[in-house]
Amino acid sequence: MIKTRVTEMLNIQHPILQGGMQWLAKAELVSAVANAGGIGFITAVSFASAAELRAEIHKTRDMTDKPFGVNVSMLPAIMPGDLTETFFDVVCEEGIPVVETAGRNPEPYVSKLKAAGVKLIHKVPAVRFAHKAEAIGADAVIVVGFECGGHPGMDDVPSLIVLPKAARELRIPVIAAGGFCDGASLASALALGAEGVLMGTRFMAAKESPMHDNFKQWMVEAQETDTMVVERSIRNAARIMKNEAAETVARMEAEGATLQDLLPVIAGRVGREAYLSGDINLGTIACGQVVGRIHEIKSAQEIIDEIVNDAEGIIQRLHALVSQ
Repeated sequence: MIKTRVTEMLNIQHPILQGGMQWLAKAELVSAVANAGGIGFITAVSFASAAELRAEIHKTRDMTDKPFGVNVSMLPAIMPGDLTETFFDVVCEEGIPVVETAGRNPEPYVSKLKAAGVKLIHKVPAVRFAHKAEAIGADAVIVVGFECGGHPGMDDVPSLIVLPKAARELRIPVIAAGGFCDGASLASALALGAEGVLMGTRFMAAKESPMHDNFKQWMVEAQETDTMVVERSIRNAARIMKNEAAETVARMEAEGATLQDLLPVIAGRVGREAYLSGDINLGTIACGQVVGRIHEIKSAQEIIDEIVNDAEGIIQRLHALVSQ
């Protein structure tokens, strides 16, 4: 059994986290990951109100008695109708043990979370931001490499570089994200100083993921070169699957498009429509380069069991090399 500060802090069996994914990280997937010994995060921005998020939390609790968390992704600036404060209220009121935050600095909410006994794990794309998260009171940080799906930051530094640097410089636990999908990558993350891995792309292709089968089949057939990074022009770099929508965004950016010009293509509601309809060219869909290493659609239980068993085997093999 692989035990780390992360498994102890979160009271979970395995150091494997399922990250927040808009429209996908809902009760079915989150509970399946929890029941398999990892921990999943319901994505708050998938819901239009506190009541909807609260209902999803209750639904998840009906499906598992294991710990799970809530992801609160905050836009870089507070926008009209921003529900961040409301989502944190629900987290505290419902006794959620841990939140995963990303985007702007969560410092204004730290005291509220601490008072409610909620652990804070902040996701960052660079070591300098990890230091800031530690300074404001985060209990752990997720450090994402350039390979990740979603938002890798603007520095283009891969996990092999950013992860050991963060692990060496921080006192709080570091969780690896970006390029992790199997036992070999879990073992490598541990070797580089991480105390767990967070996976999004791998769980997109889980049986319990509500993503349309057309997308899952695309993932099984995709190569590591089938993603691209867009939105650099608006300083919100995003790694997404290479489809017609992605090519449209790249062309619009090259022609000087503004955020308002891009919104009809990159807005989250378009992605939701794509997931439901199965039209793989309709929206910009977050996807990591690790998609080139995903070859089967498996249940969350099968994914986690395979990762842990393979990682333990690799660690034992490496130990034997030293013993000789």
